[in-house]
Amino acid sequence: MKLVIILGPHAVGKMTVGQELAAITGLKLFHNHMTIELVRNFFSVHGSSEGRRLNSLFRQEIFEAVAKSDLPGLIFTYMFDFDDPSEHEYINSIIRLFEAHNAETYVVELYADFNIRIERNKTENRLLHKPSKRDVEKSEELFRNLESKYRLNSYDNEVSFNNYLKIDNTNLLPNEVAMKIKNLIV
Repeated sequence: MKLVIILGPHAVGKMTVGQELAAITGLKLFHNHMTIELVRNFFSVHGSSEGRRLNSLFRQEIFEAVAKSDLPGLIFTYMFDFDDPSEHEYINSIIRLFEAHNAETYVVELYADFNIRIERNKTENRLLHKPSKRDVEKSEELFRNLESKYRLNSYDNEVSFNNYLKIDNTNLLPNEVAMKIKNLIV
């Protein structure tokens, strides 16, 4: 079994690259908005403790079930704040869970130019799979707000995850990025 965690800021292409990677590897894609969109039908994921609790609970249950399963593996996408120690602990806890079940684990960080990501924030595929992003003006406001509050990409040589790869996908197609990741995990 393999676990591939794809980290990166808003609209960098985590989900789209994950979709391409799933198609060429057979790994299951669990993009971060799968639980966000479910929970937001009832509670704010960012503004309520109950929304955050449910989002976390659903994700943990899925991780545990997949780690114990006979699936070939999982691709998980996540927007990660590199300045928050609890974020590092969260990702490491997922890695430990999968490694306890003999999975190989990989962390991939994507980064792209800000203006490219602003444009990607409006793509048809993103809006199709992330209903909360369909109000593009509101989505862009949140994008800029969170971008100013959190450090969503690592500094050079900062990351200590094993099997780690950082990819600038500013000028790469999602399938090209997926092939780079596939080459890492095979």
